[in-house]
Amino acid sequence: MFRILLLSVFLSLSATIYTNAQLPVLSTGSIRRIENFQSNYVAARTIDIWLPEGYSAANKYAVLYMQDGQMLFDATHTWTKQEWGVDETAGRLIKEKKIKACIVVGIWNSGSMRHTDYFPQKPLLSLPARQVDSIYKANRSNGAGLFAGEVQSDNYLRFIVTELKPYIDQHFSVYTDAAHTFIAGSSMGGLISMYAICEYPQVFGGAACLSTHWPGVFTTVNNPVPDAFLAYLSAHLPSAESHRLYFDYGTATLDTMYAPYQQRADVIIRSGNYSAKNFMTKVFKGADHSEQAWNNRLEIPLQFLLSVKK
Repeated sequence: MFRILLLSVFLSLSATIYTNAQLPVLSTGSIRRIENFQSNYVAARTIDIWLPEGYSAANKYAVLYMQDGQMLFDATHTWTKQEWGVDETAGRLIKEKKIKACIVVGIWNSGSMRHTDYFPQKPLLSLPARQVDSIYKANRSNGAGLFAGEVQSDNYLRFIVTELKPYIDQHFSVYTDAAHTFIAGSSMGGLISMYAICEYPQVFGGAACLSTHWPGVFTTVNNPVPDAFLAYLSAHLPSAESHRLYFDYGTATLDTMYAPYQQRADVIIRSGNYSAKNFMTKVFKGADHSEQAWNNRLEIPLQFLLSVKK
């Protein structure tokens, strides 16, 4: 039930290198892996860059940045034995000309620091100190502490925007403007993707937030976090004239918590002049909180963000 949120992977701080060791087995395209990508802001981590079939420096590609990069491509390498199937779905949609040609930058999470990287920082710090202290004491379902340190999502976004994106822009044949740059994730990865497009609307032209973990922690009782997140969204909603937003949730396991918060988010977004052409929210009845569930519906947000104009 809490699979994504229990992942713990230790990444060392050795030099950044390309390697073929333990690369995902793909159905289509290829992976360029950068191990221990160094940052001045957050812990070093692995970056997997998926290139579609026929990738060529003679062409330009859109870029989709995705959270939890170790879960995207090959179930035999993931701790849940499930995957998003990004290579299958994106590769097929590109081949069918249903989406723009793109590369996918899979940003591995940092294991025990995942929650501190992904928890939107400004909404948290808008709360009274006593509430912030209470949130930091939250536990996982197994009783372990939820936070491994102080929330540092502002630094995590600085890493993506000022360190990782410039690297991708320099080393791959990609468009660098917001109209061709997107960000996506699920659960806490959905939250940080929402936060990213609100903090950096000049960088990201669209965000896909699947099974967004609006509670932030694992209780809805006396929990001020969702109100803080929604207030932040209302105050920082990017312009509907140049952005696309996708949200969804299921109705089983952890996703059962999300409906009332997502419905409030929908009201906020629609009040910002978003319409069906640039905003989509969907409910998947019976879908649980898992990579397989996100795999099953990945083509919907991909087509929404990266659609080819007819």
